[in-house]
Amino acid sequence: MWQLLQIELFKIFRKPRTYISFGAIAAMVIIIQIALKFDGQSYIEFIVGGLKDSLDIPYEHILNGFFVCFIILNLLLIHIPLLIALVAGDSIAGEANMGTLRLLASKPVSRTKLMIAKFMATVVYTGLLLLWLAFIALLLSILVFGTNDILIARNDALEIIRSNDVMWRYLAAFAFATLALTTVAALAFLLSVFAENSIGPIVSTISIVIVFTILSEMQIPLYDRTIKPFLFTSHMLAWKGFFYSKIDAGGSSIPGTIENLKAIGKSAVILVLYITGFVSAAIVVFNRKDILS
Repeated sequence: MWQLLQIELFKIFRKPRTYISFGAIAAMVIIIQIALKFDGQSYIEFIVGGLKDSLDIPYEHILNGFFVCFIILNLLLIHIPLLIALVAGDSIAGEANMGTLRLLASKPVSRTKLMIAKFMATVVYTGLLLLWLAFIALLLSILVFGTNDILIARNDALEIIRSNDVMWRYLAAFAFATLALTTVAALAFLLSVFAENSIGPIVSTISIVIVFTILSEMQIPLYDRTIKPFLFTSHMLAWKGFFYSKIDAGGSSIPGTIENLKAIGKSAVILVLYITGFVSAAIVVFNRKDILS
């Protein structure tokens, strides 16, 4: 299995399109950092709203690396599925398009092991992409903006988390984001089995993510209780929950706490079920597939 995984990773990272994702993330993050460096106060004023007229807001302390990274994650994580689909959607369909799928299936390795190796290679690519995002968005922001307490805008209030209580939250958030994006990779992987070229799975994956995201944002009471809780896109942004801590009687956040850990755990379970379902379906379809190319 390890040798199969190495082969699949070599296939992924020898293609120029793989590095487009890393370059695109670096470009987008740096653009946001430059914008915040020169006009971050305007963004903070937008967040605090009318409070800026009644409070003396220390903008130089609020605009720090932790805060900048949180902004970047909010802006970018919803767009990264496109970059994941570029590789995951090409895993099987790309082989069919090049005419190497029949040769691949004729090797003395079960199709199930082959599919698992391909999907694991996609997971490794997803993890590396998130590590790259963590390096650019978090570490580079810390180097440029420094560190301080982080201001989190919630639905009904502003929360301040102490600087010594932030890093573990980012580690948990990036881990959860990896799980969420692996769900997208699993969907593209499944769709790749049905196609003869990678364009179809890539476009289909992005279309499904967009439609599901729109449905997840709709505010219809009956729909909220029936369909929305079971859409994977409704749980992809649960990483934000790691930055919502419990509040004490004085209105201050309690260090080391998470307000609704149960909800985050539920979202993680749902995403794992989706990943398992997508990959299992892909394996079943591929095992029954007549490979003619």
